[in-house]
Amino acid sequence: MCRLFAITSKEPLSPMVAVEALNVMREGHDGSGVGLFLRDLSGPFEDLKDAPILSGIFSEEGLKRLDTFMMDVGFMTKYKISIKVPKTPPPGVPRRDIYLIRAYEYPEEWEGLSREDLHFRLMTTRLQLRSMGEQKEDMIVFSFWPDVIMLKEIGDPMAVARHLQLDRKELRARVLMAQGRQNTNYAINLYACHPFFIQGFASMTNGENTAFIPIRTFLESRGFPGYIGYNSDSEVFTHILHYTTTRLGFGIEAYKHIITPLQDGDIEKHPNAEFLRRLKQTCRPLIIDGPNCVIGCLPDGSLFMVQDRKKLRPGVVGGKPGMFAFSSEICGLDAAIPLRDKSRDLQPMYLDTAVVGPDRQEVRLCSQKDPLALPR
Repeated sequence: MCRLFAITSKEPLSPMVAVEALNVMREGHDGSGVGLFLRDLSGPFEDLKDAPILSGIFSEEGLKRLDTFMMDVGFMTKYKISIKVPKTPPPGVPRRDIYLIRAYEYPEEWEGLSREDLHFRLMTTRLQLRSMGEQKEDMIVFSFWPDVIMLKEIGDPMAVARHLQLDRKELRARVLMAQGRQNTNYAINLYACHPFFIQGFASMTNGENTAFIPIRTFLESRGFPGYIGYNSDSEVFTHILHYTTTRLGFGIEAYKHIITPLQDGDIEKHPNAEFLRRLKQTCRPLIIDGPNCVIGCLPDGSLFMVQDRKKLRPGVVGGKPGMFAFSSEICGLDAAIPLRDKSRDLQPMYLDTAVVGPDRQEVRLCSQKDPLALPR
């Protein structure tokens, strides 16, 4: 199994908070790698909230190709962090040339684009760079999006964090997601490392998705260029989240109705019975087969946790106004927020979606039995 940890805080936090939480849960992951997602950034990125940030790993030659490509498109660098590491990495960590985090100014010709068009172009630019990198194996691109940084690497999470000097002030953020990766199903590939990201949506999963093939087939048939990759069977959770919100127009409350719909007898008792019957039939190819615990982040910075009916992957939510965390184990939560009312900790059940909004004031628990606010 993997281990998951996410935290949302009014005050910016170091990524080390998330890595240290993973470290106390280290008996539950094999130390084969770590993935980090940072949002609502502080420090030098505080005044660059609208600037797209490119996160990735590059060889010297790959960096030259990146610079040429971005200049040709019209992107100009506004701020960058080049993480220079010792020539000899820790045991199990590959030797890399450059870990790059770079904020850009938009091309002049992009001025006046609608929000939808802008987001589409950012995504297709990332996909172009990813394809370029896969052709020559000289660049790995994790994200290209405003106010988002992603870092992934093979090796023990704590060793990787120290190697990359993640305690630096420039990397503080108010939303952190981290997974200690256990590679059980596929060859080691950083694109298979959680969290996954698409157009402002991120998620990570502890478990297996044996319904991966029909889900992938359905998503690929939607004609949306971002539904590609799938180096991990868990990446579809992020894409289903994106599809639920951007294509179907539903809120997070509907996400579980798609991936784990109610049984037919329970649908008949639901206030939105007719709608849920049609939704279950239409989106049947997106039903997952776990066990899975999913933690995700929405474009507005909300964090959430859901689980499937098998409820065989642990998950707990707790905290206090201004700071809440989602963790695979209570010891991870204790490490990050020791001073909290532990009697208010929640372990969402299979019908529940636990959400902490961007105001970070409380955990909202919604059940699949609750009435749904349907789009008009």
